[in-house]
Amino acid sequence: MNRQTRAQGLGLAAVLLWSTVPTAFKLSLRHLRPPQLLMWATIFSILVLGVVLTLQGRLGQTLRMSRRQYLWSAALGFLNPFLYYAVLFVAYDRLPAQIAQPLNYTWALTLAWLSVPLLHHHLRRRDLLAGVVCYLGVVIISTGGRPGGGTYDTLGIALALGSTLIWSLYWIWSTRNELEPAVGLFVAFVFALPMVVAYAALNSGLSTGGRAGLLGGLYVGIFEMGLTFLLWLTAMKLSTNASRVANLIFISPFVSLGFIALVLGETIRPSTPLGLILIVAALVMQNREEGGQRKKKGAEVYEAEEVEDRAG
Repeated sequence: MNRQTRAQGLGLAAVLLWSTVPTAFKLSLRHLRPPQLLMWATIFSILVLGVVLTLQGRLGQTLRMSRRQYLWSAALGFLNPFLYYAVLFVAYDRLPAQIAQPLNYTWALTLAWLSVPLLHHHLRRRDLLAGVVCYLGVVIISTGGRPGGGTYDTLGIALALGSTLIWSLYWIWSTRNELEPAVGLFVAFVFALPMVVAYAALNSGLSTGGRAGLLGGLYVGIFEMGLTFLLWLTAMKLSTNASRVANLIFISPFVSLGFIALVLGETIRPSTPLGLILIVAALVMQNREEGGQRKKKGAEVYEAEEVEDRAG
């Protein structure tokens, strides 16, 4: 098996695992309040990332960082996991998964727009058109296809869209972090843990939610916050054609709808896949480079310059 085939296999595995996450959020939130789910998922993610770093012989690197690196990691930890998931889990608690998931998926376009003032990128006409198409999809999903007659929780919609702003800021600032991604993620999560525990203690208590709650926290901690991210990075590093792997991410929201319908039993409204098609089409449009010579990822790792050079 050559490197590109292995990379695409790992990338597909990561995408399929991420596709289960919206369903896992909703199942877990049946047993845990959002702050509790955040706490247990963070704890399990730290444990799993710690084991990975130990097996790789790199755990000691976390103790040999500069003061600046520790401060930067603490700031990133405030954004992710603390603030991002605090907002996202409340959005999922208030909305059907078929609504929260595609709204959150617009983060890639938010990232492109924020990169203009923060990274001094330039907007193309294609970016402006992509914005119109994407947010037309958002309107269709948010209103159930009936503008002016939406039936969904307004605060939940605002939080789902707001989470894209937090996530985009996190990835933009992460481009300035010189730490190896797994090390940086672990340290950021460790710094975030006291914030997360305090948030849970003050808002909902430290309940485990029973066996089902703990299993939900474990699943989210592994497959949303931890190992799947590292699996994706490995795929990107192995790939000899990064865009082939990166484009797999566009499968995720459609597979997610399948899990949401089959496992959660949500009846998928016709407006949801229609709006999602518009959102994904906009992201594909926005991520195409002029002349077709290279593509940006528009996925879980933002690449400010060359896709092939960053891979996380």
